[in-house]
Amino acid sequence: MKHLVVLTGAGISAESGIKTFRDADGLWEGHDVMDVATPQGFAKNPELVLEFYNQRRKQLFEVQPNSAHRDLAALEEDYKTTVITQNVDDLHERAGSSNVVHLHGELLKVRSTKNYNDIQSWTTDLKLGDLCAQGHQLRPHIVWFGEDVPMIDKAITLCETADVLLIIGTSMQVYPAAGLMNYVKPSTPKFFIDPKPAINSQTNLTVIADTATKGMKKLTSILRQGI
Repeated sequence: MKHLVVLTGAGISAESGIKTFRDADGLWEGHDVMDVATPQGFAKNPELVLEFYNQRRKQLFEVQPNSAHRDLAALEEDYKTTVITQNVDDLHERAGSSNVVHLHGELLKVRSTKNYNDIQSWTTDLKLGDLCAQGHQLRPHIVWFGEDVPMIDKAITLCETADVLLIIGTSMQVYPAAGLMNYVKPSTPKFFIDPKPAINSQTNLTVIADTATKGMKKLTSILRQGI
């Protein structure tokens, strides 16, 4: 069974109703991203940051996976499929994808501010005074701007083993995620789904200029014809 590696970004979740700050000049749900998505912002105003992610967590329970998520999960019938996502939602998992790597963390998890590996599931509001077992404040398990991306090495290794690469819902402009396609073998077929594609010339690249939901329908048809 061929290994299909999928790189996904905010565009695949946008059609489920999850907003992306890149659609609003650096504002994310009305907040400057530097205030709510950086270590400095958390140090300056932890209550604001915690409440911001509490609202994002609540929003997540109000949305559902869309057909692009479901069509992607269905490809597991024909491919060994690995999803590497920049998204912090759980829509891939809820749609049925069984192998998902979250580069930028997960909304439904929190971690200790002192021990990166002390991670736990969390579905309710997170407040000041919520502590880990060692007595340290818990924070959202989100990779903020300026922080390392711990899962990037695993993602690179996965891309090196890809027989097919699919990029969907991401402009491939944010590093280090944008560099992942450089680790795929030159001979590997690549598919890029984006309504306004802006991507450097690549060998073996097929561009599908459409939304995630419509583009996945087209891609599924192409894959069924054999590549």
